[in-house]
Amino acid sequence: MVNLEVKLKDMILKNPVMTASGTFGYGEEFEDFIDISQLGGILVKGTTRHHREGNPYPRMAETPSGMLNAVGLQNKGVEYFCNNIYPRINHYDTNILVNVSGSVIEDYVETAAMINELDKIPAIELNISCPNVKEGGMAFGTSCASAASVVRAVRKVYKKHLMVKLSPNVTDIAEIAKAVEAEGADSVSLINTLLGMAIDSETRRPLLSTITGGLSGPCVKPVALRMVWQVAQAVNIPVVGLGGIMNAKDAIEFILAGATAIQIGTANFIDPQVSVKIVEGIKDYMIRHQVSDINDLIGAINLK
Repeated sequence: MVNLEVKLKDMILKNPVMTASGTFGYGEEFEDFIDISQLGGILVKGTTRHHREGNPYPRMAETPSGMLNAVGLQNKGVEYFCNNIYPRINHYDTNILVNVSGSVIEDYVETAAMINELDKIPAIELNISCPNVKEGGMAFGTSCASAASVVRAVRKVYKKHLMVKLSPNVTDIAEIAKAVEAEGADSVSLINTLLGMAIDSETRRPLLSTITGGLSGPCVKPVALRMVWQVAQAVNIPVVGLGGIMNAKDAIEFILAGATAIQIGTANFIDPQVSVKIVEGIKDYMIRHQVSDINDLIGAINLK
């Protein structure tokens, strides 16, 4: 028997495996494939103060090494989530986190305040790093001052676990992490997608309506791993790692780099059962390496 339980400050996860926002719907879409209670947590679809249609099609494209998307936070708004979706999913026996986005600070504050009232939602992931919206989004996460301003405002109204999702599209992600930690973030998650672009050489047109979009998948993993390691050295709050995790081996690498928990993103589109397979794969690794507690692997990279 091995212990897979980890803590993100006051929030207990039965294991370190979570699903990334935007790749797992509201969980309901995966009920026919997996037992959601086997996961440490799920991050439901990005939620904003008001209804958003998202960006025009086409807004997803495959590249040889990853996926480009420019969905643009399509959702029906926080009121719809509270009144219609939350009642359907609040029975899940796992942590449910809502990814909160906005165009202006007031959007973040009002959305977070409404979710604060939902008993079965122990945490939000504050998305200050989405590259696919014209206003707000990644713009908030690209400087220490703007990132701090959003977290400071939300911290005043949101009383539960506040996770902040960081952008890799910056020069020094560790400095951004320290800035949000100073304003009361309970944990940070990284990385969001890298800004990318793809062109159809026959038509000479970009593959996405927005021209650029967020790149995810195996190609971003080395960048994500490096940033998780750097941030884990810089802050005293838990780090949640994501970016190109396709299997248990990838997940273990992020944990060794300093991640307390990990999120599975693009891999969910390839194999809807991958998240529970990764839980089992982590167990197998621990048994093979005679590690009884997953917490002994966090940051246990050997640099000598």
